[in-house]
Amino acid sequence: MTESAAPSPAAIPMTPAVYHILLSLSQGDRHGYGIMQEVDERTNGRERLGPGTLYRSIKRMRAAGLITAIEDPEAPTGDDDRRRYYRISDLGRRVVAEEARRLADLVAQAQKAKVLDEPGMV
Repeated sequence: MTESAAPSPAAIPMTPAVYHILLSLSQGDRHGYGIMQEVDERTNGRERLGPGTLYRSIKRMRAAGLITAIEDPEAPTGDDDRRRYYRISDLGRRVVAEEARRLADLVAQAQKAKVLDEPGMV
């Protein structure tokens, strides 16, 4: 998929893991462990990405053109290159924005239906 192409309908709605990875990368380039930490912090531990889920998602996201792998911006030349950094693409930014709008619409519908006003609902 090219960056200028419209998001694939299969990309929306997306899995929570893909959404959280894209949201994390929208704030800056990160390596895999950094993505896991940022998601854990941002969600107060409610969402945790295990290594298997993270790297399977990253592989699919790279193939779809949502993210790219980049060189470690702080690694000296010839340093161990096992740590890969990832960057969100323009397509990835459009897709995560569309998913955020879709989720906001679902929340608005829930508020209109007053399901969030019920006792015990958060």
